[in-house]
Amino acid sequence: MAVPKKRTSMSKKHIRKNIWKRKGCWSALKAFSLAKSLSTGNSKSFFVQQNK
Repeated sequence: MAVPKKRTSMSKKHIRKNIWKRKGCWSALKAFSLAKSLSTGNSKSFFVQQNK
């Protein structure tokens, strides 16, 4: 038989939400850093052929 779960506290909910937001912020920061290195030509992991 199904039993209702206990309610999650607000503090635990905020902690989980902040972790989730931090992961997104970190991914955006990495993507921006990669885009910046590609645009300046300082990238070590990608080789972009530029037309001159």
